[in-house]
Amino acid sequence: MINEFELAKINLSKKIAGEICLSDNAGKVIQKWRKIMKIPQRQLADEIKVMPSVISDYESGRRRSPGIKMIKKVVDGLIRIDEMAGGKIIREFSNFPEHKPISSAVFDIREFVNPVPIKNFVKVIGAKLINNVENHDIYGYTIIDSLKAIVNFSPIQLVQLYGATTERALIFTKVEYGRSPLVAIKVTSLRPGLIVLHGTKHVDEIAKRIAEVEQIPLALSKNISVDEMIKKLRKSFN
Repeated sequence: MINEFELAKINLSKKIAGEICLSDNAGKVIQKWRKIMKIPQRQLADEIKVMPSVISDYESGRRRSPGIKMIKKVVDGLIRIDEMAGGKIIREFSNFPEHKPISSAVFDIREFVNPVPIKNFVKVIGAKLINNVENHDIYGYTIIDSLKAIVNFSPIQLVQLYGATTERALIFTKVEYGRSPLVAIKVTSLRPGLIVLHGTKHVDEIAKRIAEVEQIPLALSKNISVDEMIKKLRKSFN
């Protein structure tokens, strides 16, 4: 009988391969998953026995979309590298039985095929970055009822809020000062690409400090309703 970890490998492999095959920009999807797994181009190239320029050319669009054999090599290479490093990403995106449904605390969740710069994302929802952490791209977002999530969920369940990628924005609503969401994130092993606090005008200094130490971009959104936020995000990032 196949064990849970092997099943997780199969499911993640299928997900990555499916995204690559269905995308109009396969190279960007390869880049997305390579970055999620924190695998350098050279390491992936060495693992699948091609020149680093091959990976670079696919990701930049200089080379035509890869064929089925190359897609399989890339996906298998990504999975093997993560497995050799302990399988952290494989486990994070698995659906092990101990994970319980979290839909009651999630207002909306979306994945992006193409990367979205944080500065563009916060502009859409009228948010303002309040720390000086390096700006980068994200690949999705989750809008969360922070009261339900923080009060009712274990650290393991909180991991499910990330959806298909940790390189995403976690938008916490019904926030008083922002300390609880940041403390909750700190106890998990994952770091989101962006945290947005919604529903407060003043951010706790401890929350700011955690974001700085963990190198997580932190933004404040206070002049938009949750419904309007969802509408704007869906319109801007299909």
